[in-house]
Amino acid sequence: MTATTATTWNSDRPWRGIMVATTLPLHDDLSVDHDAYAEHVRWLIDNGCDGVVPNGSLGEYQTLTDEERARVVRTAVEAAGDGARVMPGVAAYGSAESRRWAEQAAEAGCGSVLLLPPNAYRADESAVCAHYAEVAKVGVPIVAYNNPIDTKVDLTPALLARLHQAGDIVAVKEFSGDVRRAYEIAELAPELDLLIGADDVLLELALAGAVGWIAGYPNALPTSCAELYHAAVAGDLDTALPLYRSLHSLLRWDSKTEFVQSIKLSMDLVGRRGGPSRAPRLPLTGEVEAAVRTATEKAVAQGHR
Repeated sequence: MTATTATTWNSDRPWRGIMVATTLPLHDDLSVDHDAYAEHVRWLIDNGCDGVVPNGSLGEYQTLTDEERARVVRTAVEAAGDGARVMPGVAAYGSAESRRWAEQAAEAGCGSVLLLPPNAYRADESAVCAHYAEVAKVGVPIVAYNNPIDTKVDLTPALLARLHQAGDIVAVKEFSGDVRRAYEIAELAPELDLLIGADDVLLELALAGAVGWIAGYPNALPTSCAELYHAAVAGDLDTALPLYRSLHSLLRWDSKTEFVQSIKLSMDLVGRRGGPSRAPRLPLTGEVEAAVRTATEKAVAQGHR
């Protein structure tokens, strides 16, 4: 994590700034609507976001065919107008497959990739290091994704420092929810860029020195989310804290099991097509749907866009 906080996008370090983990629009028959996706990417960048992260969990990459997954990346690069603004997720069960997806990203001109640790089993430290080293051979800057909740593999500050010292990662998307780790990462790997990985700890991690945000809720409310992020990284609490309090009942859905359907529902409610998700994700119902709907309608009523 660096000592200075970046608030403007820089193509030399394109993983910094607001990189939106994009949802993926589907037709009613659940085929990918690539035209709508291209429009969504352009809209996000036009409304204050710096780039996009296709084929992450929000993009339902696990349900895509190889052909669909590759085309999503190409569509994002074309729509963004600059491949440096695109950070594809390259997670896969095998290291060789992750490397192939990183190679595809490089061929498409992407500026970085987002890589989970091995998630087919509870990998030990040696396996994690070998995994990142294999994908790093491609030469595209790697942002590590620490999500021990879902993967059961924890990229601890010490392990992140080891990966960074080996030259295999440039940044980490920190999704553990433990904001105390920001300070330990800064101590052990001061040049490793910390990226906010969960919307509902944005302010805490921004104040701790994060230089980017791999974001969920800008899919629905990019302008307000961009205002919040820039105020937070600038230390402008007079602006950031009221915004954060106002949006937090919505932002916390980015960390829930139903985050894909929740963000898509919020998009529908604000007039952006979120639409359906592929199985095994099911439409929201009952108390969860009501809670997301209430939080979204509250945000819209308060003027968030």
